[in-house]
Amino acid sequence: MKKSLGYAGIAALAIVAATALAGSAEARDEIRIVGSSTVFPFATAVAEEFGKGGSFKTPVVESTGTGGGLKLFCESVGVDSPDVANASRRIKKSEIEACAKGGILEIHEVKVGFDGIVIAHAKDSKPAGFTLAAIWQALAKDVLVDGKIVPNPYKKWSEIDSSLPDTKIEVIGPPPTSGTRDAFNELAMEGGCKTFSEAEALKKEDEKKYKALCQTVREDGAYIEAGENDNLIVQKIEANKDAYGVFGYSFLDQNRDKLVSTPIDGVEPTYDDISSGKYPISRTLYFYVKKPHVGVIPGLKEYVELWTQDSTFGPEGFLSDKGLIALPDEQRETQRAASGAMENLKLDK
Repeated sequence: MKKSLGYAGIAALAIVAATALAGSAEARDEIRIVGSSTVFPFATAVAEEFGKGGSFKTPVVESTGTGGGLKLFCESVGVDSPDVANASRRIKKSEIEACAKGGILEIHEVKVGFDGIVIAHAKDSKPAGFTLAAIWQALAKDVLVDGKIVPNPYKKWSEIDSSLPDTKIEVIGPPPTSGTRDAFNELAMEGGCKTFSEAEALKKEDEKKYKALCQTVREDGAYIEAGENDNLIVQKIEANKDAYGVFGYSFLDQNRDKLVSTPIDGVEPTYDDISSGKYPISRTLYFYVKKPHVGVIPGLKEYVELWTQDSTFGPEGFLSDKGLIALPDEQRETQRAASGAMENLKLDK
């Protein structure tokens, strides 16, 4: 069995990596950003605004998905690794541990706003509305029928509820590496699953089995993975009038000429209902900064400062035009102060 390096060993690696980074700073003079496809359009807008300032080069932003971005971010310290990772969910404990193994012991977390995960269809399709329970019954690998766990038998929406469309279940959405998929599984899938008393009873008996039941998506073609490109999902549901797409509110907001959202539990994904938490599939958006790169990669601290100005992520900021739902005033002030001090990430216990 391999022995763990332990904190001291990791710390030593971090010092070596940071020294190497400082010694090779001239190898890269622009910020490199990876991560969430949902945060991508916001980060791109901030990067373009940042580049217009003229003091620093425009950052390079890549859409790799939340999981893929954090994996790249955590691999190492140095000019060959990203400085920032965008995320449409909060970083996991396992990812923080991976960062530590890569020599990254100091990470700054920036909470930038809210987003809703929408289920939408082409504008000229027949309107529909779903409950969280129906979403789970349509997309889960196994479901509850007469109190028993069985392989999902539903082929059409109308088989779940006669008031739903009499069409084949086809939902196009993000892959497992996506933060949108993580949030969809937790908020929509599990949210629907736990409305069944049998699932709640199972949770008390066997948490692992409960999670598998509630969050495992079927693989028989009813759910179609479309990669990390939300624009591709939009194109696919435009081409298939019976299909539904899963993506962030910002993409709905930018494509209202083509798409219509479906209410969830009777609530439409609107700015106010997402920010208040009334809309049931709402989540917080983040990005993470590799602190050993601050002061070495030109403009990194200034990039964070631009993000946290009210003119950027406030209710009247330029990101609101792209669909970002602003944090409440008090939370924005707290975030601005934390970013000014580049506070270290601390996960809640």
